[in-house]
Amino acid sequence: MKLAGIDEAGRGPVIGPMVIAAVVVDERNVPKLEELGVKDSKKLTPRRRERLFDEIISLLDDYVVLELWPEEIDSREGTLNEFEVENFVKALNSLKVKPDVIYIDAADVKEARFGEDIGKRLDFEAEIIAEHKADDKFVPVSAASIIAKVTRDRAIEKLKEEYGEIGSGYPSDPRTRKFLENYYREHGEFPPIVRRSWKTLKKIEEKLKTEMETKKPPRKGQLSIEDFMKN
Repeated sequence: MKLAGIDEAGRGPVIGPMVIAAVVVDERNVPKLEELGVKDSKKLTPRRRERLFDEIISLLDDYVVLELWPEEIDSREGTLNEFEVENFVKALNSLKVKPDVIYIDAADVKEARFGEDIGKRLDFEAEIIAEHKADDKFVPVSAASIIAKVTRDRAIEKLKEEYGEIGSGYPSDPRTRKFLENYYREHGEFPPIVRRSWKTLKKIEEKLKTEMETKKPPRKGQLSIEDFMKN
């Protein structure tokens, strides 16, 4: 029996791609993945994930990776969940080896609904098991989560070569916020690697515009507040 797992990495960051990975593994190879120590990518160090990447691929029957960059994420028509469903379907339909069972890490609060939305758009028949924290419960999803995470990490490293220290790309990362603020101060806009639809950017923009307004020198012939108070 062929088992598939699908997961994403980078749904929440303000910088860089969201990566979706779908894998197909023969059920006989699942114990081998377990022996390698394949588990939820968040529970592994970046170095460990990187080391596992090629070992996992060598045990798979097939896999597909989609990198969805900010422009594509920003120009989506529906919600982020709908965008994720659409691209999970795209990845699964791109598999050459069709699985009998698909394990899905559900993004929707209603797990079954997420699975049903994907199932009805597949161009092949398969049993679907969609659950929260599937990357922690099912080895095929753990394998997909590692491939997705390593692919995103590599993309972020390439961006660092071009832009310098950008942090992890998550809005909560102080290094990421510092990079965005400094870039905006210098260029008057954000770099093309950001998701412009994220609220984080609007907040930074408002903060910096206010900061820049207060620092503007007075127009010619107009007294500054300090000079006015002196008179």
